[in-house]
Amino acid sequence: MTVKEAVRVLIAGGAYAGIAAALNLLDLCHARQARGSRVPATYTPIFVPVEIYIVDERDGYFHLIGTPLAFASKEYAPNVWVKFEDIPALNHPAVRWVQGNLKKIDSQDRQAVILDSKSNQEYNLRYDYFLAATGLRRAWPAVPVSLGRKEYVLETSAHVDTVQNAGHGVVVVGGGAVGVEIAGELKYTHPSTKVTLIHSRDTLLSSEPLPDDCKLAALQALRDLHVEVILNQRVLQIREIKDDQGKTGQELTLQDGSKVIAGHVMPAITKNVPATSYLPESVLDRDGMVKINSLLRFVDEGNDPYHLAAGDLVAWSGIKRCGRAQAMGARTAQNIYQHILSTRYNIQSTYTEYQPIAPVIALAVGNQAVVYDSKGTRCSEEQMEHFFGVDLGMQQFWDGLKLGESPNYRHSL
Repeated sequence: MTVKEAVRVLIAGGAYAGIAAALNLLDLCHARQARGSRVPATYTPIFVPVEIYIVDERDGYFHLIGTPLAFASKEYAPNVWVKFEDIPALNHPAVRWVQGNLKKIDSQDRQAVILDSKSNQEYNLRYDYFLAATGLRRAWPAVPVSLGRKEYVLETSAHVDTVQNAGHGVVVVGGGAVGVEIAGELKYTHPSTKVTLIHSRDTLLSSEPLPDDCKLAALQALRDLHVEVILNQRVLQIREIKDDQGKTGQELTLQDGSKVIAGHVMPAITKNVPATSYLPESVLDRDGMVKINSLLRFVDEGNDPYHLAAGDLVAWSGIKRCGRAQAMGARTAQNIYQHILSTRYNIQSTYTEYQPIAPVIALAVGNQAVVYDSKGTRCSEEQMEHFFGVDLGMQQFWDGLKLGESPNYRHSL
């Protein structure tokens, strides 16, 4: 590599971790303070010519936290999907993006096979550094089915129509974080619609490593909204029926033999699968999660500084959250930049470790937020305002990463 050659960084995934990594790396390589850094740099920044490639199956950034409200509000939904080409911060010659999928990476030759969604053609791309940030493959309604913004707006709008026309109300099956937030947003946005949440365990959030008072707070928040919550009942069967007026509905049979009638059913019990099929099996654990060390590097044959992972697809402590993914993405940018300085400019590296974290959570339940962290459990409208603002955190993320600001630095190779 000559001094004038650009360092090519391939980022798989354009959500919280991927965008945070790309923009922090862009700052650092242009000798600027990284936007995700909370402390000033202790070294003299050095310009590094860089090419950043982002590959994502969607055509833009989708604010995952906003999913429950997007399926409840036609006014809100369009605001939380922004096409990559419409994000000012990515409008820089060093940043390129493609809508597509990673089919395979060769970590030895540092080469990726990419399927371009528009042309439906595969091509090879060589890289110097690779970041896996494709997260989990979630099923509807945890995420929209659509991969394009135009289709997504139509999808969410049609779903709101379905909710409004659900004469027998809406039933959400599954009382994990997704189910709790969906039920809360539906009832808060459509107060006249009957909303029922059915969960097979005796507490909500039963699969999360959270204290009982946090789970009870989530239950109370739903009851405050007048969501009917049915616990300890598994749904055995769902069949289509017609009422006396000839309207189509669905009948749910529970394990105790009781019946629940719904105009619309939203299943929120699908297990999420890591989107890691393109990675070598040697870097995955038995659940398909990426094995990493505290520098967020692949753990395979030694400490690989050229391949990193961040976000929900990593095998790491703590509850999977968007804030954690964003923090990991910023950290990978720091460590990639430090490794470049070491190998290219013979400058001593100062790497930043990502420490194990305890379980924390913030759930938006209608007009309240249920929060658990080192301060304990609390639930209130004030917590909602603090953690989510008025748009489920979209503006906080947008402003935090300065997505609305076009890069004002230029540096020719």
